[in-house]
Amino acid sequence: MQGKVALEEHFALPETVQDSAGFVPGDYWVELKARLLDMQDRRLREMDANGIEVMLPSLNAPAVQAIPDRKQAIEIAHRANDFLAGEVAKRPDRFQGLAALPMQDPDAATRELTRCVRDLGFRGALVNGFSQVDDPADATYYDLPQYRPFWAEVERLGVPFYLHPRNPLPQHAHIYSGHPWLLGPTWAFAQETAVHALRLMASGLFDVHPNLRIVIGHLGEGLPYSIWRVDNRNAWVKAPKTYPAKRPLGEYFRENFYITTSGNFRTQTLIDAMLEISSDHILFSADWPFENIDHAATWFDSCTISEIDRLKIGRTNALKLFKLDGA
Repeated sequence: MQGKVALEEHFALPETVQDSAGFVPGDYWVELKARLLDMQDRRLREMDANGIEVMLPSLNAPAVQAIPDRKQAIEIAHRANDFLAGEVAKRPDRFQGLAALPMQDPDAATRELTRCVRDLGFRGALVNGFSQVDDPADATYYDLPQYRPFWAEVERLGVPFYLHPRNPLPQHAHIYSGHPWLLGPTWAFAQETAVHALRLMASGLFDVHPNLRIVIGHLGEGLPYSIWRVDNRNAWVKAPKTYPAKRPLGEYFRENFYITTSGNFRTQTLIDAMLEISSDHILFSADWPFENIDHAATWFDSCTISEIDRLKIGRTNALKLFKLDGA
């Protein structure tokens, strides 16, 4: 399929590139580092060869979110966004921006998002999970009350917020002790992001801000296959709910969330997700440079779904959600 839009694709600054070093064996790091630091050469050739018209790059993980010092987090986010804006300006027909945000300071994150959307023309934000705030041992999640003004601005600007994974902090990862292979994209990324997403749903955030649009990757981090059970476990027991949200969490998932195909190139899994959240809420992505663009595109272009759904997932859903030219 020609004309695809890809929106979980990453780059790095020299200051953040080392954050990605642990995600491949040492012999592969030279290749991954080169992929992360490239914007206008290999990346465009991969796009051309695999039918991707537009890419929305975002900063690698955890980067800004792993900087406990608020001033430094603000500085790195600003620098990353200015760099990305410069790269987009070279080829605005091929690239559009997703902002990095210093969520350690909700007011600064709000200002930076507004700057990126209004002044730099960015199409939304991608944030790498929880933020470490002041203390490296702290993990702060965005369902907390101090983030409500930030979410109000996201809704007012009308841009999507991509909640991207990161690993849990070591002191919160005892279940993985002795089993490092379960960290990262194998399992911990999905668990961490799914819990964060459920916290947002249960907080009542979407009752107050019903037009928020949250994107999560990897065909929904397991949520399409678990959300019914979240709402219906022990259904014979009549007990009041213990969270603030007014509605079943599955309703927020189907209305306020979008999922991407990033790093999860499995037709059976895609079809299950389509049945739960609908093809209107699924978008194509590869997860470059951690996954190969050709692996994503070859699978997606030939997977056994209708051509109507392929066009929506591959292109038109993204054009509409991110308000790209031609929508």
